[in-house]
Amino acid sequence: MEKRIVIKVGSNALTRSDGRLDVTRMSSLVDQIAWLRQHGYEVILVSSGAVACGRRELDSVDHELDSVEQRQLFSAMGQAKLIGLYYDLFREYHIHVGQVLTMKENFQPGEQYRNQQACMRVMLDNGVLPIVNENDTVSVTELMFTDNDELSGLIAQMMEAKTLVLLSNIDGIFTGNPSDPSSRLIDQVPPGTDLSQFIQSEKSSAGRGGMQSKYATASQVQKAGIRVIIANGRRENILVDLVQHPEQTPHTEFLNT
Repeated sequence: MEKRIVIKVGSNALTRSDGRLDVTRMSSLVDQIAWLRQHGYEVILVSSGAVACGRRELDSVDHELDSVEQRQLFSAMGQAKLIGLYYDLFREYHIHVGQVLTMKENFQPGEQYRNQQACMRVMLDNGVLPIVNENDTVSVTELMFTDNDELSGLIAQMMEAKTLVLLSNIDGIFTGNPSDPSSRLIDQVPPGTDLSQFIQSEKSSAGRGGMQSKYATASQVQKAGIRVIIANGRRENILVDLVQHPEQTPHTEFLNT
């Protein structure tokens, strides 16, 4: 579909400074996705936030948990809460949603890949919005995705999307530290451009990714002929503005031609 778009929203774009889920921002995201669908866009949402959701559900646990146990526990609880919130918010627009929990091995060529692709195609064909996340309850080995940036890039290629939008908590890729007034936002990245000298190596505070991960994903997906946009998910009405006023909306765009 000409207007098929994959939108990835990171934990830092969905959580408040205290680490709790920002339901107001989540509601705004849903409003914007509903607008996109009303204007002919076919949307697949890749959403982080499950672990952050689950971590805030338990005040205490019975014993000390290692990092794998924590991830399994918090993601299991948080994913239920997260998809429930999305269900309620999208229901206001009479939009049906479906949950897709996946693992890296599902993207290897073969039956699992074809089954996952067919499942998402039938959802889209019937007007159902796929909400995708990694299955963190079982993906606890070296086979985990680097983060949901990598996952969203694979989904965009699997589903032959025209555009991948990576929503973070900054406007895009800068020539220096984003907090430095002398740094300039890089608005367009032609194919074959090397921006590695400008990429900060810090991880995000709420998730596993960072700009390094987004750059790696964007470069890979760009090679597949898919346009990639990195933008600030905390900016009000960012998705609508990227469609209606792209020239006035801060973002970094990896051109597909």
